[in-house]
Amino acid sequence: MIDFFVHRFIKNYEQTEDAGVRTAYGVLGSVVGIICNLLLFGGKLVAGLVLHSISVTADAFNNLSDAASSVIGFIGVKMASKPADRNHPFGHGRIEYIAALIVSFLVIEVGFTFLKNAFEKICNPEEISFQAVSLAVLLASIGVKLWMAYFNRKLGKRIQSKVMLATATDALGDVITTSATIGSICISHFTGVNIDGYVGLVVALIVMWAGISIAKDTLEPLIGEAVSPEVYQAVTELVESYEGIVGTHDLIVHNYGPTRSLASIHAEVPNDVDIEVSHEIIDRIERDAARKLGIFLVIHMDPVETHNNYVNRTRERVQEVIHRLDPELSIHDFRMVDGKKQINLIFDVVVPFSYQEKRQQELQEQIMKELKKEDSRFQCVMTMEKSYVAEG
Repeated sequence: MIDFFVHRFIKNYEQTEDAGVRTAYGVLGSVVGIICNLLLFGGKLVAGLVLHSISVTADAFNNLSDAASSVIGFIGVKMASKPADRNHPFGHGRIEYIAALIVSFLVIEVGFTFLKNAFEKICNPEEISFQAVSLAVLLASIGVKLWMAYFNRKLGKRIQSKVMLATATDALGDVITTSATIGSICISHFTGVNIDGYVGLVVALIVMWAGISIAKDTLEPLIGEAVSPEVYQAVTELVESYEGIVGTHDLIVHNYGPTRSLASIHAEVPNDVDIEVSHEIIDRIERDAARKLGIFLVIHMDPVETHNNYVNRTRERVQEVIHRLDPELSIHDFRMVDGKKQINLIFDVVVPFSYQEKRQQELQEQIMKELKKEDSRFQCVMTMEKSYVAEG
């Protein structure tokens, strides 16, 4: 059924990197969410009134908030698809994150409201009616929510949408809350123990937790995330695949929405190649990165020695020392300034985020001590830096 919806309502559905196609996916997800959640709200509200159950009623209004969330998501997706303009040269893609953040606060507010109602029910419990038809409605809603979770997860993975993946998680949370509600009704009917208020309390907490989770997922790209290992691999492999590029480092990616990213990277080039030749290669890579990866890439050239055997052997020795001290360490921008009494080794060391200043100082001393064994004239000029890539 999901493929039917996609094929029926999304033109060129396979071109998920296209901004227009991605918007169509978002609109489809929002419309389906609005329709399904409104139907669930109506069914559960009737069931809650018939059963006199606060947990069922809370679950119903949770679905209403989900419908409102889908409306906001629809508006956000449409606004995020607006093209770039003079004041927003990188487009309006971050509006999608802002819309999801608004949704998260709505979900938290609904959970908080029913948290108060649940406490009132615990203090003043009411008898719950057992109606097979109402329970059937709740069971049907579980099936619908499971399908919605699968629907949003599948579409979210296709277009790499954190908003849709968060919606899928929220739908699974709804499955848990509705299942808990059914359990409380059955326990009350068969044992005479009324736990409706307590279950309503659990439902409210789950709803609030879902809202907090959505907020967390959408705040991360707004605050600024580390580069994902997948993006890191895609960009570095592309840049290093060109003849004339020796290596890369210091990849930084700024996210301006799910379909637009600005990135910078340092590319090492042989220092004996004409600068205009290297510049032409760099220009070509930047154009290809925009076409193949959809990333506006800015490349900084770092000239490095490639033919001096002494420099190359020394670089390899430094790398061996670094790797022996900690396999997670790496170096780049290696240069040598030779002299009769002192040889300066100039390079950057990439250290894990767990390395505090004291540990970095200790590391510098260890590196210097090991390299002095090679040649007493060696003097290291090291710059410690941390990677911008997220841990895989």
